[in-house]
Amino acid sequence: MRKISAHYIFTGDGTVLKRGVLTATDDGTIVSVAPHTDHPAETSSTEFYNGVLVPGFINCHCHLELSHLKGTIPQTTGLGGFIKAVNETRQAEESTVVLSALSADREMYDEGIVACGDISNTSSSFEVKRESRIEYITFLEIFGAVADRSDKRMEEALNLRGKAEERGIHTYLTPHSVYSVSSILMEKIIKHAGRNPLFSVHFLESPDERLLTKHRTGPMTESYRALGIPPETMGVPYDHLDTAVEIARRSKRVMLVHNTFVNDDEIKILVSKGNVSWCLCPSSNKYITGATPPLSAIERAGGLIVTGTDSLASNNRLSILAELYLLQEESSGVTLEKMIKWATFNGAITLDIEKTKGSFSTGKKPGVLLIEEMDLINMKLLPGSRVRRLL
Repeated sequence: MRKISAHYIFTGDGTVLKRGVLTATDDGTIVSVAPHTDHPAETSSTEFYNGVLVPGFINCHCHLELSHLKGTIPQTTGLGGFIKAVNETRQAEESTVVLSALSADREMYDEGIVACGDISNTSSSFEVKRESRIEYITFLEIFGAVADRSDKRMEEALNLRGKAEERGIHTYLTPHSVYSVSSILMEKIIKHAGRNPLFSVHFLESPDERLLTKHRTGPMTESYRALGIPPETMGVPYDHLDTAVEIARRSKRVMLVHNTFVNDDEIKILVSKGNVSWCLCPSSNKYITGATPPLSAIERAGGLIVTGTDSLASNNRLSILAELYLLQEESSGVTLEKMIKWATFNGAITLDIEKTKGSFSTGKKPGVLLIEEMDLINMKLLPGSRVRRLL
């Protein structure tokens, strides 16, 4: 049994305790979280740390299998240029992909990440996930913009799901995005997703997405032409909002990822559905388009915000703390208390793991992290702030 205290405890669900005491078993199961006491008998065996205690971070969006692309793709090429570069460079020796994924998994663990919503297009990362100390929720991502190839794409996805099930890996089928899946294939994905599905959908990461879906024009058409797909043969939906609303209607929860160019009306309509999460990956957005998502508009509308790192193809590190620092710098009004909730409790709700992770609630095993080297007076992260695992 361990009793742990710090200057502040952020429980994850919004509660903040000054010099509170967290009691946990040696395996990390939470026994209690109590306010500060001056009673000597109750504090004599308590470990005290300088900083803030928070639950383990939940990385809601990553592509572990793209870790070998770190540093290979130029920055600010736009989404079309990024997609083209990934398609041209992602092929590599299986051993290279696996070793890079293993290194990225260790990096995330060292950065205090206890659970990860990860995208898989292949089985290359499955063994890494099976052996990891991180809990992975794997979204088997499906592409297929040409309608008459839908049956083949669906068959490939179901075969991949079978490989994951053989290894005991927790998976959900999901469309990659509105602009990359035909309407026919979208319907097949939803039908095969099972009861109470979760979906993770790349959403309005670039304004070029609207040009592609509404008009079949714009820079992103070139990435499809490079794959031998003329825009006029594409059967993707014409409207992002209508498609997202329909997915939300037929799912337990849908996580919209990036949201860099979503507008206020779209935000309000989607928030009203009650089961939409908004995943922000600010470092990746800056890497690909140089833009940032409309955080204040999503907040005003009452959106459930979560955080992700995206992959090392579009980020230099897999650190949720680094993402929170960037969000803090870009939005001066955002508080650390809010951001910790996004990175823990909200993430657990979104990935449907709130029974075990996301907050310091009795019986949970969420991980215990210490954020060090921060501004405790103004409750701000600093460039040198770091995270340390205590449990």
